[in-house]
Amino acid sequence: MIMSRTEAAPDQALGDLTERLLAGLPAEAVLTDTDVTASYAHDMASFCPAGTPAVVVLPRTVEEVQHVMRTATALRVPVVPQGARTGLSGGANASDGCIVLSLTKMDRILEINPVDRIAVVEPGVVNAALSRAVGEHGLYYPPDPSSWEMCTIGGNIGTASGGLCCVKYGVTAEYVLGLDVVLADGRLMSTGRRTAKGVAGYDLTRLFVGSEGSLGIVVRAVLALRPKPPQQLVLAAEFASAAAACDAVCRIMAGGHVPSLLELMDRTTVAAVNAMAKMGLPETTEALLLAAFDTPDPAADLAAVGALCEAAGATQVVPADDVAESELLLQARRLSLTALEAVRGVTMIDDVCVPRSRLGDLIEGVERIAERHRLTIGVVAHAGDGNTHPTVCFDAADPDESRRARESFDEIMALGLELGGTITGEHGVGVLKKEWMAREIGPVGIEMQRGIKRVFDPLDLLNPGKLF
Repeated sequence: MIMSRTEAAPDQALGDLTERLLAGLPAEAVLTDTDVTASYAHDMASFCPAGTPAVVVLPRTVEEVQHVMRTATALRVPVVPQGARTGLSGGANASDGCIVLSLTKMDRILEINPVDRIAVVEPGVVNAALSRAVGEHGLYYPPDPSSWEMCTIGGNIGTASGGLCCVKYGVTAEYVLGLDVVLADGRLMSTGRRTAKGVAGYDLTRLFVGSEGSLGIVVRAVLALRPKPPQQLVLAAEFASAAAACDAVCRIMAGGHVPSLLELMDRTTVAAVNAMAKMGLPETTEALLLAAFDTPDPAADLAAVGALCEAAGATQVVPADDVAESELLLQARRLSLTALEAVRGVTMIDDVCVPRSRLGDLIEGVERIAERHRLTIGVVAHAGDGNTHPTVCFDAADPDESRRARESFDEIMALGLELGGTITGEHGVGVLKKEWMAREIGPVGIEMQRGIKRVFDPLDLLNPGKLF
């Protein structure tokens, strides 16, 4: 009997796939032990189904990535690209029988150019490692997701991630000048430029940023850098209500101030951080606002912002005296999501972004949703750009509580759209928000997105089942 690959016995099909992959990859780069491959099946998102990969490959060169994609195309095997799997939308989750393409071994910084103010890196470079390396040259790579000590540049590009500094410096997409991309059939394509300016043709670079590995495999990136700014100083302002804190945010932005950071923690988050880290944050506050400036005279900027906070009703305004005190305050913010996870053991981290002017409405709405579903929901926010992370805390072993958690998560996304916002500011769509993406961009938008996908990946092999 002659069988097609799809009709062949599973062991035979896996053998064929493994043999083809080993023809162009070293043995240590091809993992088939099911106990090992299972650990690559999913990212950090809750409520996202994950399949069982057939094999995990860890290439070190562009040529090896090309070989993987040519093999996948020849055998019609789906490929799921992965970075550090710190994502929160299921975008890196495996599908049954897929090749998981982990790019973490491609971790070289190939060039740092202080004159052109660029870095050229492979996708597996960790964000914090790049930041430290360019800092030695007096340069600065601004995008800094909260997971910056773990997440990779390739993953950041895939989800167009942001971070704490977006209010002043913008998101990952604004720093990606050019890419080398392996397409679904194994061809290598270069997009973009190394120059400060360039408008030749369609902006394919920006098309790949945020595409979640569904259009091609990023194997090299040219990133824009900035001169390293002065050390920032931080101010903490306490408020008797979240509405007052959001009023302060509006006053700061309307006043023309450009903070390097403007973050908000609600009372639930402050209490969680105190419980975990014993940091002595003021638990009597309903909202804690952190503002930072990295200007030549940050103390003067903090004084001006402090006055605006007091005008909005701040009960206490405390500017940090030095960098060490500033870092202590920022550490509290960085611990927020970990602390909230400790409240009930599991969290669903939403990523709703609204216009700054509607930030207070969103936070008040989340409070009502939490009360209605009898759940603990803490809110941390990149307040300066309206990007909130309502974090639903629940016991995954309790079916009823898990159901209420999922329902509250969906209600928060619906509220964000109602307020003129978007379902994701920096975490991506993945599988978690597919339905909501369709609601946000509409049927015509989905049709156009699928059309673009077909151009780059006509066989639907790259990260199938994600986005739409």
